[in-house]
Amino acid sequence: MKDYIGITSTVPVEIIFAAGLVPVDINNIFILSDDPNRLVRIAKMDGFPDTTCSWICGLYGTVLEKGLKTIIGVVGGDCSETIALMEILSLNDIEIIPFAYPHQRDKKILFDELQRFSERFDVDMKRALKYKKKLDVIRARIHYLDRLLWKEDRALGEEVHHFQLSSSDFNGDPDEFYNQINHFIKEVEKRDPFRTEIRLGFLGVPPIISDLYSRIEDNNVRIVYNEVQRQFSLPVPGSIVDSYYHYTYPYGIDARLSDIEREINHRKIDGVIHYIQSFCFRGIEDIVLRKRLKIPVLTLQGDIPSRVTEIMEIRIEAFLDMLYRRKEKK
Repeated sequence: MKDYIGITSTVPVEIIFAAGLVPVDINNIFILSDDPNRLVRIAKMDGFPDTTCSWICGLYGTVLEKGLKTIIGVVGGDCSETIALMEILSLNDIEIIPFAYPHQRDKKILFDELQRFSERFDVDMKRALKYKKKLDVIRARIHYLDRLLWKEDRALGEEVHHFQLSSSDFNGDPDEFYNQINHFIKEVEKRDPFRTEIRLGFLGVPPIISDLYSRIEDNNVRIVYNEVQRQFSLPVPGSIVDSYYHYTYPYGIDARLSDIEREINHRKIDGVIHYIQSFCFRGIEDIVLRKRLKIPVLTLQGDIPSRVTEIMEIRIEAFLDMLYRRKEKK
């Protein structure tokens, strides 16, 4: 795929676009494919262990099927298995470009990494910042759609979730993406506000379960906060360094908690669903969330691309029933 460059997670796409290249978020191609399980099986057939995260397997299968020749692997601040994935992909004559967020939030280290990254693409940081200003106009529309979700009760969490996810690469075409979100916003603005009795937050990585949002957002229940997806849209504006410094996802649970706790209060959230992926180290962070958060937490775990199971549905119904009873007592 000429001029296309795959990314394994959110990276400074301003630099990629400024270089005249098209970023492609492999995660979105994988999960939106007609048969994501087939892409997982490609990795299994090539020897990936059964304990490998299905997202990693899906990324591998997607890269091979789509014929991507260059991949930016986020080897610091994302999945701990990405390094091994990059090593395997390099065996297939795929060029690997690493990008690493600093382990601790440090502007100097982040600036140095951004400088190295821009030099790799022969892009001046001033030119990249100019492109960022263009992308920030689009991001501002995503933030406005988010406000239509939690403040005006006119959007569904799943709808906002999709646009927030796509802000990692703007579907490879920022101009077309801008037109799409503006068209959608016009539709949402015309809606009457939803009747919402239970307001939920969705924490953790985007789910591999395709119908999770639609099965939850029913009977006056809405997800009014998409934690990680919202971070993909860079909610704090400013310079490239500033925005990616305030992007919480790469910097561990403590950095994320400050955002989570603030938004729970801001959006008047009744309870949160913490989604974790099988075999992912981030599942351990569930312990911290349960100790720190002052509202009920339902932890759901997904493995392969699938739909909501009967057991999962029972747990969701029990959780919502508990939240309803809590509100009745107040």
